[in-house]
Amino acid sequence: MASLSFMVGIFGNIISILVFTSPIKTFWQVVKKRSTENYKGVPYITTLLSTSLWSFYGILKPGGLLVLTVNAAGAIMQFIYVTIFLIYAPKEKRIQLMKLVALLDVGFPGVVVAVTLLAIHGNMRLTVVGILCAALTIGMYASPLAVMRTVIKTKSVKYMPFFLSFFLFLNATVWSIYAVLVKDFYIGVPNGIGFILGSAQLILYAIYKNQSAASKLEESTEEAEEDGSAHLVKGDVEIGSYNVEDENQLKNRTIARGRSLPKPPVSRQYSLQKIMKTLSMSP
Repeated sequence: MASLSFMVGIFGNIISILVFTSPIKTFWQVVKKRSTENYKGVPYITTLLSTSLWSFYGILKPGGLLVLTVNAAGAIMQFIYVTIFLIYAPKEKRIQLMKLVALLDVGFPGVVVAVTLLAIHGNMRLTVVGILCAALTIGMYASPLAVMRTVIKTKSVKYMPFFLSFFLFLNATVWSIYAVLVKDFYIGVPNGIGFILGSAQLILYAIYKNQSAASKLEESTEEAEEDGSAHLVKGDVEIGSYNVEDENQLKNRTIARGRSLPKPPVSRQYSLQKIMKTLSMSP
């Protein structure tokens, strides 16, 4: 059983690393566009807090090496994400998020560590930190609920990255199994809730993915029709102007051609005048 739990823990480490690296594409777009657009920064801030306290829990827990390694790596990655988000966020949002980071990711963990080491003793330390970590993990899994509301409202999955939702679901599943094997209540409860919320996100993504694709197709069709109408109107104007210009050119050519006709010789002109005079004098 110990060997099985270790193997599941290793697999959980791999899945968790994939969860922590899944927002890389999102933040690459943020850096490229130099804007956070409608992306939410709260999930990364709460995840940074959660991974920091879980790292502390792994230090306190006997045999908690697998918990420590994965959450320490996650804390480093989340710190990078939060830093990038603060750099490219609008000024007003940046100020609000900086206050939130100072409160949740600096002040709160510092107080927890200080109180746990100075005021709490024995097994009670693990209990207090475990309860806090469980509550924060539930908050981490519940933080995408705001994004889910945006998806329902806009009927678009643009701002709900699929890979993040998928790996959160997979991560919760694996760590729930690990918690059952090692009989860790503090790991099992939040990840069980995460499994339920992750399932809801995937279902929501499946519902609105096709609608998002259909809306994009309609927008592209409307743009194509507008471009076609614009070209048609432009073509009519060009044809109309061509007809007017062509008619004027035809008139000018006719006049010029009439002027350029060769004149009959003088002798022929004289004979013609004589014939016309003779005909006019005859009865």
